[in-house]
Amino acid sequence: MMGYVRPDGRYGVRNYVLVLSSVGCANHVADLIAKGIPGAVSLRNAKGCGQLGKSAEMMSRCLVNLSQNPNVFGTVVVGLGCETMRPHELAQRMRSLSDKPVYDITIQEEGGSSAAVEKGRTLVKELVERAEKVTPSEMGLGDLVLGTNCGGSDATSGIAANPTIGYVSDAVVGAGGTVLLGETTELIGTEHILARRAATPKVRDDILRLVGTLEHDLVESGVDVRGANPSPGNMRGGLSTLEEKALGGISKGGTSMIQQVIEYGARPDRAGLVIMDTPGYDIESVSGMVAGGAQVVIFSSGRGTPTGCALAPVIKVTGNDETFKSMGENIDFDASGVITQGRSIREEGKRLLGLLDRVCSGEQTVSERLGFDDFSLYHNMELWGTCSFS
Repeated sequence: MMGYVRPDGRYGVRNYVLVLSSVGCANHVADLIAKGIPGAVSLRNAKGCGQLGKSAEMMSRCLVNLSQNPNVFGTVVVGLGCETMRPHELAQRMRSLSDKPVYDITIQEEGGSSAAVEKGRTLVKELVERAEKVTPSEMGLGDLVLGTNCGGSDATSGIAANPTIGYVSDAVVGAGGTVLLGETTELIGTEHILARRAATPKVRDDILRLVGTLEHDLVESGVDVRGANPSPGNMRGGLSTLEEKALGGISKGGTSMIQQVIEYGARPDRAGLVIMDTPGYDIESVSGMVAGGAQVVIFSSGRGTPTGCALAPVIKVTGNDETFKSMGENIDFDASGVITQGRSIREEGKRLLGLLDRVCSGEQTVSERLGFDDFSLYHNMELWGTCSFS
């Protein structure tokens, strides 16, 4: 397995220059700055202004941490100039966390969009030239922060795809790496099982509080989670209850002890299996894990989804042979042999580990080849994200 070593000693499996919009008003300019420059990616930000309290804290944390993802060589922060996220301050915080190069510009200070694009492209081209001088080095499973996610789940997800991912998760943890398990709404009904796997009493309490707070807020608001979870597609795929869906979903985390519970977009400070408080919406969940440092994501889908990520390769796994036939262009790995051919989870897990190795060494996933660069940070604080785990 090959990766790009960063100043803090972590390894990236991609070598990107990040053009990061600090506010929705700067999205188009950020896109134009990165457009057509190989090695540059832009991330659009739906918010970045008009946010207060925990919502503003979460957005700031995610934006700063995105620059620290090991897949990023350097960052150009692009702001409007009057937003609450304050791009120059964001950039300064990024610089304080590592020796990665960080530049920041605002559209207002540059004198308009065209001038900002010209300045930004000059900076990005300089960073790309520097990034190209970084040669890949040997890395191991223990150097990974692996994100896990499931979307468009069906009955085969919990039988084949998610347990296969769980095998890989245990291998990463066993090698000294970190695995992120999220989608808090899809942990409901399994919190007592997860709590038994807590490494410490504090982690146990954090797990119970995480799910309990969400359930309390849903009840207090009068919202019935059924219909969104399980979704109509989940139910058509054979999942009848949220608890049934959750039992399959948590198998992505394998069998390891849970070492920590962290907030959305936070960086884990210990290795092992870690729960991140992410929403059930796939793009926002994956984006939060990437902000938390995931260099690669393994994503199961029984019914099929094209979702990718701009900053990290997303490996799509299905346990449904019919889905693999009908949506094969969007799926990287078919684990349906567990059901149709009597293969063991161990067999399929070893095959998936081989694919993970190849992807980390540069092989593109189908979402990368198709150009799927989905990205969205969660920002609705009314029903979710109220717990602190510090």
